[in-house]
Amino acid sequence: MDSFKALQVSEVAAGRFESQVVTRRIEDLPEGDVLIRVHYSSLNFKDALSATGNAGVTRQYPHTPGIDAAGIVLESRVAEFKPGDEVIVTGYDLGMNTSGGLGQCIRVPAHWVIKHPKGLTLREAMILGTAGLTAALCIDKLERAGLESGSGPILVTGATGGVGSMAVALLSSLGYSVVAATGKPEQEAFLKALGAQQVIPRAELLAHSEKSLLKEHWAAAIDTVGGATLFSVLKSLRRGASVASCGMVGGAEFQASVWPFILRGVNLLGVDSVEVPMVVKASMWDKLSVQWKLENLEQLAHEISLEAVPAELEKLLKGQQVGRALVRLD
Repeated sequence: MDSFKALQVSEVAAGRFESQVVTRRIEDLPEGDVLIRVHYSSLNFKDALSATGNAGVTRQYPHTPGIDAAGIVLESRVAEFKPGDEVIVTGYDLGMNTSGGLGQCIRVPAHWVIKHPKGLTLREAMILGTAGLTAALCIDKLERAGLESGSGPILVTGATGGVGSMAVALLSSLGYSVVAATGKPEQEAFLKALGAQQVIPRAELLAHSEKSLLKEHWAAAIDTVGGATLFSVLKSLRRGASVASCGMVGGAEFQASVWPFILRGVNLLGVDSVEVPMVVKASMWDKLSVQWKLENLEQLAHEISLEAVPAELEKLLKGQQVGRALVRLD
């Protein structure tokens, strides 16, 4: 295999970027320990940022985005992996400044690669992808902070997005009472099918935003939005409760006061799925493949071709995507 198909983003004019499917050569891939034939990828907000020239994500173009990849090892320079092994790569620099999973081949350092868990197919692994991994890390962190089934309502913001929909499904499967907040009221049936017991409008969370404290309501929360939404969630957590923060589509900054922290002892837990140690990633993938395996994974995703990726990334940027977009690269 000397060449492969890939989505390539190029700067066609100052500040203007375009994406197209091209044929690339294996020899043009960056140096690395493991060459992988990618069978599936999935789309994330960071891929949309990379495809539109966000310098905080990708610095040099032409570039192939894709922070998720699942496939089969073609070549390996290390003993841990051999040709034919099924593997997953998520996070680190994949799809940022290293040619990513929206191409049929990637070459990466061995310490980015994890052996594919036996309880999942490659397809299932990429329906989950970074979104599923992030949702699992959020739940794990909340449980380590004391959350237990039966504690009360758990809020998920941005619930129709990739991480949000995964969080709704996972929490529900683990026996939690889930309240989904969304700006897409027409998706109430979708969210309830995933296990949400209640769906509330996003605007409801921002009511009375001028107040330093709101009525205690949530036993815990997973916030994928950031900005003013995150502060509103903090103000309405129950005493000693926690919110896991993992997104910033609503803004990277928020105005806050110390009142929720001092008067109610709430916790703001940051969740990173990019540079998280491999031992932690491996343990989360093990959970997602066995104890936390979702029976309704197919409900969470729609499959697209590589050629359909640019239009899907546009949806992501506009906040129009629902669930997960699974990219098939066979």
